[in-house]
Amino acid sequence: MKLKNKTTLIILFLFCSFSYGQVNQYNYKRELKGITKPWHKVILHKEIFEKVSPNLFDIRIYGITASNDTIEASYILQLKKEKIIDSNVNFKLLNSSHNEKGYYFTLEVPTEASINELKLDFTQQNFDWKLNLEGSQNQQEWFTIVNDYRILSIKNSETDYQFTKVIFPNSKYRFFRLLIKSDKKPNLSIAKIAHYKANNGDFNNYTIENLKTAQQKQQKLTQLEISLKSPVPVSSLKINVKDNFDFYRPITIEYIADSMNTEQGWKYQYKFLTSGTLNSIEKNEFQFKSTILQKLKISINNYDNNPLTIDTIKVKGYVHELLVRFTEPATYFLTYGNKKALKPSYDIERFTSKITDTLTVLNLGKEQLIDKKEVLKKEPLFKNKNWLWAVMGIIIFVLGWFSLKMMQKK
Repeated sequence: MKLKNKTTLIILFLFCSFSYGQVNQYNYKRELKGITKPWHKVILHKEIFEKVSPNLFDIRIYGITASNDTIEASYILQLKKEKIIDSNVNFKLLNSSHNEKGYYFTLEVPTEASINELKLDFTQQNFDWKLNLEGSQNQQEWFTIVNDYRILSIKNSETDYQFTKVIFPNSKYRFFRLLIKSDKKPNLSIAKIAHYKANNGDFNNYTIENLKTAQQKQQKLTQLEISLKSPVPVSSLKINVKDNFDFYRPITIEYIADSMNTEQGWKYQYKFLTSGTLNSIEKNEFQFKSTILQKLKISINNYDNNPLTIDTIKVKGYVHELLVRFTEPATYFLTYGNKKALKPSYDIERFTSKITDTLTVLNLGKEQLIDKKEVLKKEPLFKNKNWLWAVMGIIIFVLGWFSLKMMQKK
């Protein structure tokens, strides 16, 4: 009975040490205040991203119970992205005709669905057309939806760009008439009618601390270097250009993933985020996978054109939040700061549909450093090699003595 009790105490001691060790692997903690229900929401402050690992694997929520036990709360990391529904609507192409104004295409929508998007595809390349879109319930009276809407295709050795999507306010008509103002017949290969719906996501807008512009004349490049105040998760970049003439320039966006100070100065390792076309038709908002970064590099290929005049650049990123489940009363802390941590795996990741949308947001306390227990340095059992040789000699002597005894008995 005494042996059993001692074994139980040893197991409990090891468990407590392991639990503490888990918390002790992280550098920072913030107390979670206002826990009143099993489910709550935690918004990650932008100051936290400076100290977490780039993959966010080192975020944990630990609690200290009244009996001083350490427990872990499960969570789901969620980015407040836009919710996009882009559904195609069935239609019939009734007829096509032309006159001195251009070429007409009449479409019938046999349902009462509202539409706000027309996707066009042509066999031709290199065109620049204006179009009108009208709607009608009876093909007798027509109402203008868009007027002088520009669609464009450019393909050559320098540029491969196409903009043939017609976006307009929600419209509910039985018939739609498309007029393309062209001298040559547009070879319309595909037309899709769709209803596009997007619920805006929640973003943090970040202030640019420093912006440098350099013209690489030999490479015919404009390079912009953007510095933010601290590392933050970025997922979108909007570039506003002052020039009011038409332009179509290939663009590449990268970020500094690592740096090294050498005798020749700082060397930077860049990683690719996205590429596209900076142009005079669209909004020039480039989206990419949410990435924790502090410095960006934008490269604009000017070819033989004069460099563009950049007006403003807006940097933003999705709000990051944790959906947390609490199962036991305790004082809970958000802990982070361990680049070696592996991604946690929780059961609740498979039951997200059961989580309500109306969770109360918890308040985060001030950041605290987690105290580290002093780890005693393990020293070799025998510092002097003579002791090791002595022990080996004794072992050999004992083995030899037993062998000799056995031989004598035989």
